[in-house]
Amino acid sequence: MIEVKDLSKRYTVYKRRGLFREKQRIQALDHLSFSVERGAFLGYIGPNGAGKSTTVKVLTGVIVPEEGSVSVDGFCPWKNRKQYVEHIGVVFGQKSQLWWDLPVIDTYRALGALYDVPKPVWLKRVAELSERLSLSDFLYQPARQLSLGQRMRAEVGASLIHDPDILFLDEPSIGMDVVSRHQMAAFLKELNGRGKTIFLTTHDLHEIASLCRQILLLHRGRLVFFGPLEALKDMIHLPTIVRARVSAVQDSRDDFSIKTSRWQCAQCGETGEITVEVPAGESTVAASKWLMENYPIEDLKIEEPDIEEIVKLLYHGLIGNSKG
Repeated sequence: MIEVKDLSKRYTVYKRRGLFREKQRIQALDHLSFSVERGAFLGYIGPNGAGKSTTVKVLTGVIVPEEGSVSVDGFCPWKNRKQYVEHIGVVFGQKSQLWWDLPVIDTYRALGALYDVPKPVWLKRVAELSERLSLSDFLYQPARQLSLGQRMRAEVGASLIHDPDILFLDEPSIGMDVVSRHQMAAFLKELNGRGKTIFLTTHDLHEIASLCRQILLLHRGRLVFFGPLEALKDMIHLPTIVRARVSAVQDSRDDFSIKTSRWQCAQCGETGEITVEVPAGESTVAASKWLMENYPIEDLKIEEPDIEEIVKLLYHGLIGNSKG
């Protein structure tokens, strides 16, 4: 559905050196290629300046690349823009599509007319969006009076007025409280279940982990990783932690010495907690079984590597390598 081939884009920036300006060319995208199937829920991540926003702007037809090609559902975003926009919904966290001085409902009316949505369909859609995104409290308020979280919910609603096939969401949950975030996540999952393709850019990695089936990681305009979260975890080789609380603390040095070639084990003194670090790719079943056979276990928890820790280590490696 989305085919990106050898996409490149450079920007010219100026830095002042005393009385003079020095021109620099910044490579925002560097021969970027990937493909996304219909109905995918893709998380797009990367450090600041990685090229995420530039990619979204190219995919939505806002800017034209210098090299490469893009096909989204058979359309070239910048060549077939008039027909193409009927099939996509877009939310930019830093750029509003709401009329600032008009009530939100008036923006929705204007968008319905713009996309030629029949009035009965429009009424039904606004009612659904109002319920699912909790818009009713501010639907008749001017956009300028809304909090950031309210505005972002209204922005997502605006992007769905014409029922697009593809959603490009750039930081859609900025400013939302915990309840609104959960509500938004549930709604996006439902939309994806209906067959909509969703392209999500966010710095909230837990949001990515809970929603997205695939992750695309960018660094300095280049594709670093594209695939499921589990494959990203395997790249970093972080251990899984088996954490056990025991009813009686005992000297287990002899027991641990049997397994030191496979596992890193530690006992937390008087707390009665024992942790076993199981290397990436190895099953936790054996470690759990060994703990239960050797200790009076009260509670047993298995802690997978946290996505924030995974991405932090990966970013650190990327930035360190680029500096070197």
